[in-house]
Amino acid sequence: MQTKFSLPETHPEFRLNGLHYNNEELAAVAYSLIKEGEPYEGQAGNFLLDWVNDKEYIEVKTSGSTGPPKRIPIKKQQMINSARATGKYFELGPRTTALHCLPVNFIAGKMMLVRAMLLGWKLDLELPKANPLDRIFKTYDFCAMTPFQLDNSLSRLHLIKKLIVGGGAVSGNLRNLVQGINTEVYETYGMTETVSHIAARHINVKEKKMEDPLPFSTLPNVKIDVDDRSCLVIEAPQLNDETLVTNDVVEIVSENSFIWKGRIDNLINSGGVKLHPEEIEVKLAPIIAHRFFITSLPDAALGEKLVLMVESQFSEVALNNLEREIKACRKLGKYEIPKKIYFVEKFEETANGKIHRANTLKSRMN
Repeated sequence: MQTKFSLPETHPEFRLNGLHYNNEELAAVAYSLIKEGEPYEGQAGNFLLDWVNDKEYIEVKTSGSTGPPKRIPIKKQQMINSARATGKYFELGPRTTALHCLPVNFIAGKMMLVRAMLLGWKLDLELPKANPLDRIFKTYDFCAMTPFQLDNSLSRLHLIKKLIVGGGAVSGNLRNLVQGINTEVYETYGMTETVSHIAARHINVKEKKMEDPLPFSTLPNVKIDVDDRSCLVIEAPQLNDETLVTNDVVEIVSENSFIWKGRIDNLINSGGVKLHPEEIEVKLAPIIAHRFFITSLPDAALGEKLVLMVESQFSEVALNNLEREIKACRKLGKYEIPKKIYFVEKFEETANGKIHRANTLKSRMN
């Protein structure tokens, strides 16, 4: 017989903006955040009300990066299991000082609150924006950001001791920029269905030559495999009742590590040659200063031709310079050189700030 879920009491060391709250008091502070706080504080208030109600699950919105956003139920016990796994993997115990700068209407933002409540962190809520550290004047043990936020926070990253980055791939250029800094920076792999991350990789290990490509290591109690498409299969019963079959093409390195190659949705078959845009983007990152991505367009001869989209204003000089640099890039194979380059003033984005490749391409072609 299945036992009824009982919500654990908040940890005695838990602090939210400097004050401790037990479960009963959380409802009152949630109403206060909704009624009197900024919109981002209201999001936190709404989640806290859902957290302390008598339901066994939370409804969570997916990001919409690989399809239309949808709402899915996640058990609170699975969120608790995820929080504990994160605490163990990253060695984040009671009294950890943490900065919360992510939108709470997505899983990553919700999980920062759950970790704080369960593990006894001292959590400060900050406005989720492009440069969340610009008004911060104290040091934190831990923080979670998107790649875009990290890119805009490099000059003040010394205020964070340990940082996880998720919600999108960390570009090769951004990885280069965090080398040599004291902050421990980890890129994470996960999704809403896995209750945030299930794997991570330390992308700026001191005094160690970085492997390329760099493998992800799984968190505790996560088993991995691949299907016949070479896509990652995740078995994590503490986080999801079902085995998850992803659309992420990977190479299994060991029973608890894998190399992410790209999404099968983005796979390009150009004249019979299979190309992973994400792998090509890593090679192009050092020579392109703006946001960009590789995609394809129909081609009568090749089936699909490789194209490069760059977020920048068009100029003939910029185009010629970029074409010259790409041709001189020795890392690129002959099939990896884009057949066409398009400049787009502003990329289309999903609700949580990821580049929406399909919509961007569509808007440029119309």
